Amino acid sequence: MSALLVTGGAGYVGSHAVRELAARDQRIVVLDDLSEGHAASVGDVEIVRADLAEPGTAGTLDELLARERFDAVLHFGAKAYVGESVADPEKYYRNNVGGGLNLLGAMARHRVPAIIFSSTCATYGVPEQVPIDEDHPQRPINPYGRTKLVFEWVLKDFENAHGIRHVNLRYFNAAGAHEDGDIGEDHRPETHLIPRACEAAMGRGEGLSVFGDDYDTPDGTCIRDYIHVQDLAVAHVLALDYLQQEGESTSFNLGTGTGSSVRDVIETVRRVSGRAVPHAIAPRREGDPARLVASAEKIRNALGWQPRLGSLEQIVETAWAFKLRFVNGYPRA
Repeated sequence: MSALLVTGGAGYVGSHAVRELAARDQRIVVLDDLSEGHAASVGDVEIVRADLAEPGTAGTLDELLARERFDAVLHFGAKAYVGESVADPEKYYRNNVGGGLNLLGAMARHRVPAIIFSSTCATYGVPEQVPIDEDHPQRPINPYGRTKLVFEWVLKDFENAHGIRHVNLRYFNAAGAHEDGDIGEDHRPETHLIPRACEAAMGRGEGLSVFGDDYDTPDGTCIRDYIHVQDLAVAHVLALDYLQQEGESTSFNLGTGTGSSVRDVIETVRRVSGRAVPHAIAPRREGDPARLVASAEKIRNALGWQPRLGSLEQIVETAWAFKLRFVNGYPRA
């Protein structure tokens, strides 16, 4: 049985990965400061409460890694709001790069051999072609994407210096909730389209804005590649197996290869919920590309990964079920 450290494991994607790993009878410890994650999302898995970016956390990591021999780390612990990163870049470099350096330093000291990194398609910036494959130039256009790319570079340097192998998983648009209905997306405030559209259908939230309806797309709204969060979690398990079988460090895109527009999402939420989805057209947001769609052929061919919940309908059905069950989000601690 492997022992695994999951940073940010009480967050949205991290909690789904913890669920997949626990189903394989893995020994799991979650490290999370719970500033955005929710203890309720990981059940009875051990949580060590700590902020990777705090200087004192180095001691906590040393104690934890000395206590238990971890076979690998799954690193979800980072800030992930594009707009916030533009307004407060220091916060993003401190957390996404500085916190990651604290983690890698402890891994090197305690000889933890492998890490799976929660990266992003935001490292590519404005696409030169669609679908986007892993060889596409990486030219991020905001601090969030830049900090993720910088950490990908850091991982290469730590492998050269300390032999820590890595897999970068570059997500496109994570969405949906667990089929069991007990874990899902609960950001405060919520910024992602599908949960906000669900809230609009419920008559809750701050109102749904469609940022631009004059893009060069069939219906004028932006197109994104929505990937179910459980399929993301399965990809982490496959990446872990790959590293534990001595696979070489690499990067994989995670998406379906199919794009859905903002209007597609609104119509699907309307159909699934049986309710109108009030929304208003707002000006474009700076830096929003018209299309972001993944080529995920590399991970399909290398690891046999295949999205099981690949349709927008399935994604919205699970998101809606979670919203109905947790109208006000997870219970506050």
